[in-house]
Amino acid sequence: MYKKFVSYISVAFLALSLNSFSSSQAAEFISIGTGGPTGVYFVVGNSVCRMVHKEAAEGRKSGRKHGLRCAAPSTGGSNYNIGQIKEGELQFGVAQSDWQHHAYNGTSKWEGNQYSDLRAVFSVHPEPFQLIAGKDSGISSWDDLKGKVVNIGNPGSGQRGTMEVLMNARGMSVSDFKQATELTSSEQVNALCDGKVDAIAYTVGVPNGAIGQAIDGCGASFINLDSSAEKKLVNDNPYYAFANIPAGTFYKSQSSDATTFGVMATFVSSASVSDEVVYEVVRAVFENLDDFKKLHPAFTNLDPKQMITNALSAPLHDGAVKYYKEMGWM
Repeated sequence: MYKKFVSYISVAFLALSLNSFSSSQAAEFISIGTGGPTGVYFVVGNSVCRMVHKEAAEGRKSGRKHGLRCAAPSTGGSNYNIGQIKEGELQFGVAQSDWQHHAYNGTSKWEGNQYSDLRAVFSVHPEPFQLIAGKDSGISSWDDLKGKVVNIGNPGSGQRGTMEVLMNARGMSVSDFKQATELTSSEQVNALCDGKVDAIAYTVGVPNGAIGQAIDGCGASFINLDSSAEKKLVNDNPYYAFANIPAGTFYKSQSSDATTFGVMATFVSSASVSDEVVYEVVRAVFENLDDFKKLHPAFTNLDPKQMITNALSAPLHDGAVKYYKEMGWM
């Protein structure tokens, strides 16, 4: 059911992106980097596009004459998106709050490659880091991962980055696993259910269709992450926070609460993207926030005043600031 739901909304979003403007009208094209097609990042990007197109005057008697056409393709995730924004290939992207911090400050994977022109636009939903063990894997704790086949995520993804941070905090390396695979978020659940990997890691909003497939579809289970290693990460880094995934609330087969830690999804851009474009994108989202919030359960509790402050390490884009000041939020 989860997979079908994601597929339906993905097709709907893409259709809206392609059909919101007539081919005869000139438009400025903007592209938003997202993540795997079953993840919430993909929904975030396409939801933003849907709001941009909803506001557009083109082809209608009323609306904003901003002339923007928007697309949000599936991409490699946080670090990929930031890198492509830096290269000018994307105008916007969704990124974990920790990787926004590291890219802007030139730390972690971004050491020696600082991106000082990265700009925050707004934050979206919380994203717990979820470690999930296969039904017959024999894994019930982090220590049980030793000697197992573990998917650490594809290079450039936020889940890969967070997995490496946690491995370092736990004093482990890929050599401790029988095999460390690099499957994407859309590939890893099938591999888990098919027994090709013993455990997977995923940083994603709750609920998520792929996680639902693993938990409810093939008997996988969450591994608690609440040791002194996680506590130190949360205490030392303002972009991390603990999270609880309650039993039976999002996934019917989840028999006990899961404790973990995580980040937030953030929407970012570049100082080189014009104030006018960023203003129109921000305006489209916030003027239609009630509609936006209906597009995924992870968006239910979005609050404008928190969205413009929470987990944002890079400076706010001037185009975003213009709208926030107009609304009296700044």
